[in-house]
Amino acid sequence: MPILQLQFKDKIISKYRVEKGKSIKIGRRDSNDIVIENVSVSGRHAKVESADNGGFMIVDLNSTNGTFVNDKMITTHQLRHGDVISIGKHRLIFGYVKGEARPDIEEKQEEEGWMEKTMVLDTEEHREMLAKTADELRAKITVDKVGILSYLSGAEGEFPLTKKLVKIGKDPSNDIVVGGLTMGKVAATISMMPTGYQLSYVGGMSKPKVNDSTVKESVKLEEFDTISIGSLKAKFILKG
Repeated sequence: MPILQLQFKDKIISKYRVEKGKSIKIGRRDSNDIVIENVSVSGRHAKVESADNGGFMIVDLNSTNGTFVNDKMITTHQLRHGDVISIGKHRLIFGYVKGEARPDIEEKQEEEGWMEKTMVLDTEEHREMLAKTADELRAKITVDKVGILSYLSGAEGEFPLTKKLVKIGKDPSNDIVVGGLTMGKVAATISMMPTGYQLSYVGGMSKPKVNDSTVKESVKLEEFDTISIGSLKAKFILKG
C-alpha cells in the first residue's frame, strides 16, 4: 500500500496508509481521516480514492483555497510516486514503498529514499505563488464598496472589513472577540474573495448563522445579510 506523509515546514507530522477501495478524507473537521487544523483549510477540503486503473487519485471537494499538486491547482489528479500535494500551508507526499507494484500508468521513478528527498523541497516559491495569485484576484474586486459589519447587539458601532481575513472568536488575538463557553478560539472568519466576502465556520460549538441559517462550512455574504455568532449580531452592508 502506498503512503501519504503529512508535513509542515519540512517536519513530518504523521504517515497514512492508502488502501484500495477506501477513501481518505482530508480537511479541518475532526470527522476527516487526515485533520489539518488551519483556517486556510476547508472543513471538507479534498479526498484520496482508488482509480479505475488500479492507482489512486486526489479530488478537490470545492475547497475555498484550492488543492495543489506539484504547484498546480487541480480538481482531480492521478497520483504518481513522489507527488507533492499542497493544502493550505501543509504538504502531503504520496509514494509507494520500495518494491511495491504500481499501476501500469505509473512512470518508473527511483524509489530509494523518496521520503527523505521530498523533505528538502523548497516551499517558499509555492507560498509566494499563492500570495501573488490571491493579491491579483483581490485586486479585481470592486474597490468603490467596502464590507461593513453594523452591530445590532453584543457590540456597538461598525466594523469595516478591510483586512484580507477577519477572525472572530473568544481568543483575544481575534479581530472581533466574542465570549462564551461554547465559542471557539477562532469560531469563524470573513474572507475577502474575488467575488466578494465569504463567511466560514472554523471551530467551536457555537456555529455562525446567516439569516438564521447555520453555516456548517462557508457561505458568500450578500448585502443586508444578518450574521449571528454567539451573543454578537450584525448586519452586513456595503458602503462606498
